[in-house]
Amino acid sequence: MNNATLIGLFAGLGLVALAIGLGGDASAFLNARAFLIVFGGTIAVTLISFRASEIIDALRAAGRTLVGNSVNTRASIEKLIHLAESSRKDGVHTLERRMKEFRSNPFLMRALSLVVDGAAPEDIERLLNTERAAAQDRAAKSSAVLRRAAEIAPAMGLIGTLVGLVQMLSVLDDPAQIGPAMAVALITTFYGAILGNMVLAPLAAKLDRLTQERNVHLAVYSASAAAISRKENPRHLQSLVNAMLPPSEQVNVFS
Repeated sequence: MNNATLIGLFAGLGLVALAIGLGGDASAFLNARAFLIVFGGTIAVTLISFRASEIIDALRAAGRTLVGNSVNTRASIEKLIHLAESSRKDGVHTLERRMKEFRSNPFLMRALSLVVDGAAPEDIERLLNTERAAAQDRAAKSSAVLRRAAEIAPAMGLIGTLVGLVQMLSVLDDPAQIGPAMAVALITTFYGAILGNMVLAPLAAKLDRLTQERNVHLAVYSASAAAISRKENPRHLQSLVNAMLPPSEQVNVFS
């Protein structure tokens, strides 16, 4: 699981909740009208900007960002280099027997299937790079939805503040009504700031970073599959993938 994201999110929200609890009556921060304005308004305005299917995809991407299982890319690449060595010696049918080891990685499974089927190296790279670009485009759309929602949430908080102030000014002759109206004015700003700046914007930033990492990994898989198809020297393949990977993920199968 993506522990860092969950820890950061719960730590941030927990610190705010702790500050509220230490300051007095926490129930003062619970307001149904403010919730409807900020959360309902954010969803409604986001629906104006994007299709419903795009918003659903963004929610799924955000969920994967929070709880998605981390993939051991380094182990997969080391296996690929060993496969390159064995297929060079014994033929590509070696790949077919070991493809089940990559069931958790659909992209890599398709890449190896193309090699087994005898596709030309340039066709393998072209097809896989097209799929990689499409995946990156989908992730960029999901990130755009989250960023737009992060912009809308504080704006809805401001709208709620104006609503509360107007209501407060209309009941100045009734002191009992001033407090609830002022609560809506302030709580909506609070909700909007929390939702936009502590939830949606960080998730969008994390999704962007994970997309960049995934794009590099898919590029490595694509180049590796083409190299296996060309029966390139595994040592050359190791040098190639290490040139594409950050230092922390580089492999050292051949010393």
